Amino acid sequence: MNARAIFYALASAILFGISTPAAKALLGSTRPAMLAGLLYCGAGLGAALLRRLMRSMAPEHVASEAALSRVDLPWLAGAIAAGGIVGPLLLMLGLARTEAATASLMLTLEGVATALMAWFVFHENFDRRIAIGMACLVAGAAILSWSGHPTLTDLLGPLAIVGACIAWGLDNNLTRKVSLADPLQIVELKGLIAGPFNIAFALWMGDALPSAGAIAAAGLVGVLGYGLSLALFVLALRHLGTARTGAYFSTAPFFGAATAVVSLGEPLTVQLLWAAGLMAIGVWLHVTERHDHRHFHPAQAHEHAHSHDEHHRHAHRPDDPAGEPHSHWHEHAPLEHIHRHVPDAHHQHRH
Repeated sequence: MNARAIFYALASAILFGISTPAAKALLGSTRPAMLAGLLYCGAGLGAALLRRLMRSMAPEHVASEAALSRVDLPWLAGAIAAGGIVGPLLLMLGLARTEAATASLMLTLEGVATALMAWFVFHENFDRRIAIGMACLVAGAAILSWSGHPTLTDLLGPLAIVGACIAWGLDNNLTRKVSLADPLQIVELKGLIAGPFNIAFALWMGDALPSAGAIAAAGLVGVLGYGLSLALFVLALRHLGTARTGAYFSTAPFFGAATAVVSLGEPLTVQLLWAAGLMAIGVWLHVTERHDHRHFHPAQAHEHAHSHDEHHRHAHRPDDPAGEPHSHWHEHAPLEHIHRHVPDAHHQHRH
């Protein structure tokens, strides 16, 4: 499952990275705040449509995912407020007052903010290998973003961008709290709440709706680069934890730059090669991590998609669904053992 989760995280980064040059092309006809709203709306509408199609065409898959519960709603509300509303608004304020080179470099702080919060606020475990890997990934993204000699001519702009990175780091950690729920439902709610809010804000700021063609193009980019990407990100969070998923996602700028080289004919630079090398080292350090020790699982009860592995040896009630994976409320008895693991939903123990 860890290998599959790593695939989910990298696929999420690829989709988001590819969406960046696509969104850049749309900025010629759409203002940034309006575009952010259209992208989120596309993600939310796409997820809503896909959920309803799957409900009729693949009901067994729908039954295998747990719906969001009332306990999840405060965490999700915080994630939407931080990542879907506060983050984009701070970014728009920062971009208006900051040179492009400075802004690009500072946006790499999202990965740092995500990891630091996961490690020191939410107490995810990490070791020197993981920290070095994260540093390589962030350094690669920083090199890739460098496009001149950034200057801090106005502190308000850079501080706003730092605030946006912190907001998105908080969003990632709060989304981790609800990652056992249906990822399409999470994307649907995030998109359909944050999207209209950002569009309303853009209209209030004096922006106008773009042409129907631009709206459709932004919606398509939102479905793939934001909606599907976020759903895969949630699946990766479920199995890898926040910091490790954020580390893999930090490769998104490389995939965006590589797409620009292939599809837009941009030059293959030494800068891109250095970034690729550092990111490859960072991914290798994470992929080859081996973390195993004796640990204790306390008794707990929850609902999520699962198969009957070592951590799920429970009796079934007559009305529990058949087949695997499936989702139903189940209890975990206390368990102590040794095996290789990462800080997924069942391994949140102290070290």
